[in-house]
Amino acid sequence: MAVVPSRARLKLKPQVASSTGFVDGAWWPRSRNLCAELPALLAALGPRLGRVERVTYNLSVWDLAVRKAPVGNQVVRLDGFFSQAPDLVTVVGAGGRRLTLLVVPPDTAGVAAHRVLMTASTPDNVDGTDVLLAARPVAAGGDSADEPDMAAERWEGDGGRMYEHA
Repeated sequence: MAVVPSRARLKLKPQVASSTGFVDGAWWPRSRNLCAELPALLAALGPRLGRVERVTYNLSVWDLAVRKAPVGNQVVRLDGFFSQAPDLVTVVGAGGRRLTLLVVPPDTAGVAAHRVLMTASTPDNVDGTDVLLAARPVAAGGDSADEPDMAAERWEGDGGRMYEHA
């Protein structure tokens, strides 16, 4: 039985009157199963967006998803497009408010993922997704031995919860 993560690994730019840049923040999901990842993500985005009505994503990078997903006490429309950038998801809330999130691939090493999350959420960052993800090494059996996984430790220390296998 898989343990469902209780918190999204997410970092958003501060909420300001006018947004800058290509993305509003970054999200580091634990898998490519969008339906499994959405409850934690939408819970984290609730204070910013209110009720989430729609999520758009790229069909080629996520596992097969349903068109409408029950998330908590609401039903969210999931719209997959081959034309959407593969490293982005867009979350649309009530009243048309939306956030465009850079998706850090789940297999990214912890230190690199944390670096991307922090950079993408810097208020004045205007980098495109290619620049943000350029220095992202993929974990090969874990993080580099000469670079400890401080990102995972920070998530735990900041009130996050480490994913544990059952």
